[in-house]
Amino acid sequence: MKREIFVGRVGIGGAHPVSIQSMTNTATEDVESTLKQIRRLKGAGCDIVRVSVPSKSALAAFAKITARSPLPVIADIHFDSTLALGAIDNGAHGIRINPGNIGGNEKLKAVVRLAAQKKIPIRIGVNAGSLEKKYCRAGLSPAEAMVSSLLDKIKFIEDQHFFDIKISLKSHDVRETVAANRLADRQCPYPLHLGVTEAGTFFSGSIRSALGIGSLLLDGIGNTIRVSLTANPVREIKVARQILMAAGLARNDIEIISCPTCARTSVDLIALVKEFEKKIGRLRFTCPVRVAIMGCEVNGPGEAKDADIGLAFSKQHGLLFKKGRIVGKTDMVEGLDRLVEMVGELQVEKKHG
Repeated sequence: MKREIFVGRVGIGGAHPVSIQSMTNTATEDVESTLKQIRRLKGAGCDIVRVSVPSKSALAAFAKITARSPLPVIADIHFDSTLALGAIDNGAHGIRINPGNIGGNEKLKAVVRLAAQKKIPIRIGVNAGSLEKKYCRAGLSPAEAMVSSLLDKIKFIEDQHFFDIKISLKSHDVRETVAANRLADRQCPYPLHLGVTEAGTFFSGSIRSALGIGSLLLDGIGNTIRVSLTANPVREIKVARQILMAAGLARNDIEIISCPTCARTSVDLIALVKEFEKKIGRLRFTCPVRVAIMGCEVNGPGEAKDADIGLAFSKQHGLLFKKGRIVGKTDMVEGLDRLVEMVGELQVEKKHG
């Protein structure tokens, strides 16, 4: 179990569930647009948001954002330690820095001292693409070089008697990312933030992130995640939730399982599943729910009997089922509405045990 830290009210490490992060892509100086995006991220299921502070002119706006944000805000800092100091003074709930480009040890000490005074954590981020040359020596794999850099930075910060640390090791190479995090997990007591950096567009990036983040989560590694996509940040949250669901780590969420369709399918299942997703898109869940929507009697309820509830279509009608047991018949038009009702009924049942 990793050391417990808090970003605002969100616990990371210890016994806390894996949290979901994203990063705004609006101009930080545009306070209203940034807050609007943060609210959308929260609505999608985001727990923590990161906001870049690229210049001193952004600090005043950053202060307004942290004061009004519905999510804890981490300041993303590169190259200039005075920006880190300014962000801390302007309400940051955490700081993300790359110690290798912050301007030297004395400047890093000043950041650590102020973070300690304000009682906020520091994320030490090591990226393969910005690794200091002294670690890129013969005999070390890219993953070993990243961890070697990380351990040196941790030792320096620990020597300042600061231990509210979160760590991350990222590469655009999935194998390097996984290898580095496995090494770090064995050697560090601090919570790990997982992600594949520069993962790509929504389609390719989702696959690369699922493979990298998912591999580590299945190993029991990772305390908080970000799916980095060249896409609307809200889509990052949707992918992250599905990764957690697939890894068996979802909290209060819905998992939809559906068959790929074949010649036995007598309905437009693709359209029906999309419509169901729209119907339940704004619902809030109090417990995990697994819902199956199947195109024929072969796949449902038999092959989907582990789903909490489900709907399978024959050529004549739809079959509603719970844990593989048929509980009613319906037609295509009413089937989805009845399934939504069953989701609500199931949450009531689970809540009252």
